[in-house]
Amino acid sequence: MSKKVVILGGGVAGMSAAHELIERGFSVEVYEKKEVYSGGKARSVNVPGSNTQHPDEYLPGEHGFRFFPGFYRHVTDTMKRIPFTAKDGTANKYGVYDNLVEVDRVEIARYGRKPIQTVVNFPKSKADLEAMIGSMHAGTGLTEAEKDLFVHKVWQLMTSCYDRRVNDYERLGWWQFMDADQQSDNYQSLLVEGLTRTLVAANAKFASTKTGGDIFLQLIFNICNPFKHTDRVLNGPTNDAWLNPWLKYLTDSGVKYNFDCSVQRLDFKNGQIAGAYISKGGSDKLELVTGDYYILATPVEVAAPLITKEMLAYDTTLQGVETLAKSVAWMNGMQFYLNQDVEIVHGHCIYADSQWAVTSISQIQFWKDYDLSNKYNGKVKGILSVDISNWYEKGLNGKMAHECTPLELKEEIWAQIKKSVNVDGQEVLTDDMIVTWFLDTDIQEEAVGTDEDSEPLLVNTINSWGLRPESYSRIKNLFFASDYVRTYTDLATMEGANEAARRAVNNILDASGSNAEPCKVWNLHEPIELEPFRHHDQKRYDAGLSYRFHEGVLMKEAIWIIKLIKKIIDFFKGSKS
Repeated sequence: MSKKVVILGGGVAGMSAAHELIERGFSVEVYEKKEVYSGGKARSVNVPGSNTQHPDEYLPGEHGFRFFPGFYRHVTDTMKRIPFTAKDGTANKYGVYDNLVEVDRVEIARYGRKPIQTVVNFPKSKADLEAMIGSMHAGTGLTEAEKDLFVHKVWQLMTSCYDRRVNDYERLGWWQFMDADQQSDNYQSLLVEGLTRTLVAANAKFASTKTGGDIFLQLIFNICNPFKHTDRVLNGPTNDAWLNPWLKYLTDSGVKYNFDCSVQRLDFKNGQIAGAYISKGGSDKLELVTGDYYILATPVEVAAPLITKEMLAYDTTLQGVETLAKSVAWMNGMQFYLNQDVEIVHGHCIYADSQWAVTSISQIQFWKDYDLSNKYNGKVKGILSVDISNWYEKGLNGKMAHECTPLELKEEIWAQIKKSVNVDGQEVLTDDMIVTWFLDTDIQEEAVGTDEDSEPLLVNTINSWGLRPESYSRIKNLFFASDYVRTYTDLATMEGANEAARRAVNNILDASGSNAEPCKVWNLHEPIELEPFRHHDQKRYDAGLSYRFHEGVLMKEAIWIIKLIKKIIDFFKGSKS
C-alpha cells in the first residue's frame, strides 16, 4: 500500500510537491484555504461583477503579475511536465512551458524626465543594439564617478567567493554595500532603492546583499547570454495558461485537492506529527486528517503559529520561523482596464520616482489569442497590471498606501503612473481611458482607516538566512516546502517555492526508503570564466582578508566588447538596411 502524504497549502510549493509525489507513487492529499483558486499568490482571478455579457466570461484580475526570469530552472522544469492543449486542439510539445513568451524591453519611467528604455536580452537585432547603446547615453543624472562605482560593486559581486557572500554579504544591507549614503539621489533611486524595491519588495537598507546581489547577477548573466531569455511572461491569464491545467493534471493523476480548508493546528506526539486539524468552510468544527508524512507548504506567517512550544523544544532549528514571520512586506496588485491597448513598452515598466514603488506591464500585447470583447461591457481593449511594493511611503496625495481606501489607492496609483509617462509634452495615459479597475482582494479595508494585507511577501532581510529552516526537521515525518525554506534560489519566488518542494519530496523519498528517482535540484549558474577570480578571493577569505578589487583581463575584454558594439551601431546607422 502506498504511503500517504498530507500537504498543507495548495500554492506553488504545495502543488509542486504534489506533482513530484504523485508521479512517484505516493498517495497525496492537498488542503488549500482558498475557496476556488489554486496556486496561492500566483493565481489569477475572475473580477467580481465583470461577467455582465456572459455568465462565464470575466475580466482577469490577479494578486500580482507573474514573470519568469531566464535563470528559473525548477518551476519551468515542472511546467514542461504539465500537459496543455490549445483551443484549436493542438497539444503543446512542452506543456504549459510553451505558453511562456519572451519580453525584450524594460522601461524606467521618471517624473518629468524622458524614460530610459533598454533591452533585457542579449541584442539580436539592429533595434536591440540601438536601444542598448541609447540607454547608455540616457539622461540618468548619474556622474561618471557614480557609474564607475556601480561597475566596481557589480564586479565585486561577480568575483566574490561564495563563503564571503554567505557570511559577509548576508550581514550587509544593499544600501551599505552600494555606498549609497555618499551618492546622489539619482544613484540612490535608480541603482540602489530601485533594484531592491522592484526585485524583492525590500527596503535597501535592510535587504540582504547576498540575496539581492545573487539574483541581480543572475539577471546580468542572462542578459549576456545570447541563448537565454532574461524575462518571460505567460501568454494569457495565469489560471488559463498554467494553474488550471496543472490542477487538472494533478487531480487526474490521483491527487485529492481540497479547497476551502485551512489548517488550524498540528497534533504533535512522541516526536512526530499524529495529524493536522482542518477547518472546512470556516467551520468551528475541526476535522483531523492523518498521513504517513506531512508537508507544511503554507506561507511563513501562516506556518509560524502552527509550530508549538513543544515542537520548538523538540527541534530548536525551527525557532527562527517566528522571527521570519515578522519579516514580510506588501507587494500587491491593481489592474486598470483601458478602452485602448496602451503598450508603454514591450515588457515591464519601473516607475523609479513613484513613492509607492510601482511597476507595471501592459498585458494584451503578450496575450495574442485572448478575447476581451465578450467581457464586462465590451469596451475593454487593454489591461495595465500594476504591482505596488511600498505601502509605507507618503504618495502625491500625502497619504501612505496602507492608509488609503480602495478608491484613493486607484486615484493615487494612476496619478503616479501618469506623472511618470506623460512627459516631454506626450500624453500617453488619460483619465478617460479607464473603463474599470480591480484591487487585489487581499487588501482588506479596516474600519480604523488603515488596510490589512492577508497575503504579504517574505523579504530577505539582513541575517535572515540563519533563521530559515531546512526542508527537513528533527520531527521525523514533518517537512517544509515554502519560499522561506533554505534553497539555492534564496528568494521568495515561485522558483524558490518549487525548489523547496523538491527538497521536501527528496527527504520523504529518503525517509520512506523509496527507490524512486530523486527530484532534480539546480544551483544558480555563474560563468566558469569568473572562477579564477572567485578562487583568488576564496584564498583571501580563508586568510581572513577583505575583498580586494582585481580588474583582471575579463573586465578589459568587457570594455573592448562595449566599444566594439558602439562601432557596430555606427556602421548600422550609416547603412541603408
